[in-house]
Amino acid sequence: MKSNAKDIKGVYHLNLLPEHISKDIFLVGDQGRVSEISKHFDSIEYQITNREFVTHTGYIGEKRISAISTGIGTDNIDIVLNELDALVNTDLESGQELKEKTSLNLVRLGTSGTIQKEININSIVVSSYGLGIDNLMHFYANNQFDHEIQNAIDQQLQWPTSLSKPYVYAANKDLLNKFEGFTQGITITAPGFYAPQGRQMRIPFAIEDLHQRMLNFNNNGIKITNFEMETSALYGLGKLMGHNCLTLCTILANRATNQRSTNYKSAIDNLIFQALDKLV
Repeated sequence: MKSNAKDIKGVYHLNLLPEHISKDIFLVGDQGRVSEISKHFDSIEYQITNREFVTHTGYIGEKRISAISTGIGTDNIDIVLNELDALVNTDLESGQELKEKTSLNLVRLGTSGTIQKEININSIVVSSYGLGIDNLMHFYANNQFDHEIQNAIDQQLQWPTSLSKPYVYAANKDLLNKFEGFTQGITITAPGFYAPQGRQMRIPFAIEDLHQRMLNFNNNGIKITNFEMETSALYGLGKLMGHNCLTLCTILANRATNQRSTNYKSAIDNLIFQALDKLV
């Protein structure tokens, strides 16, 4: 970035300038979900699209909000978090880090499947922790893993040495406290949709009982609740960069009861409504 700073008009993948974003940002995987958030805005300032990254920034009353699509996976979160941080904490012309840092509030609104039979279809799970089995954060220095949950994961799951070592980050407490009364738990962030999340197609699993171990995990009442593909990177990078992060997921499938949502759109609408109600 520093080598071609003079040519930069906006951060590379997001194609944004600092004035294009708010300090309060909703992140969604699906490009189409951005407009489902921004339809609640009283006014829209910016609508910017580049590749899978769609950004809408506007106002609800006097509150300025952005909604940005990230695409799927921790690799995309790596792009989005680094470039959002660059917008508020670097000088884009010189590439130099700013002395005074800005903290963003980053709330991911996603979809997920649960492994706990008592969690209802179409309900919302709030990720108190992100458990990464994806390896991304091991590439970054100064990691600040949550050691209590990390140690419990190591002891109870007896993680296979053939796989990347799991890592754990906690949600921002201030944001998490806004969702008291909602189901909370550990969200596993997987590096894929099929075998890493216990879905077998034609190729058998390398470790047959790994997902049963996850189901049985319990640390002082804290359980592994659901699978998705972004939260560990969001929490990890957010922690290292000084941003406040939280994930809310609508449960579209229950793996224990083999139930699936039959009203996807209504469930997503409720997720957006609850998030805006609590946070805006």
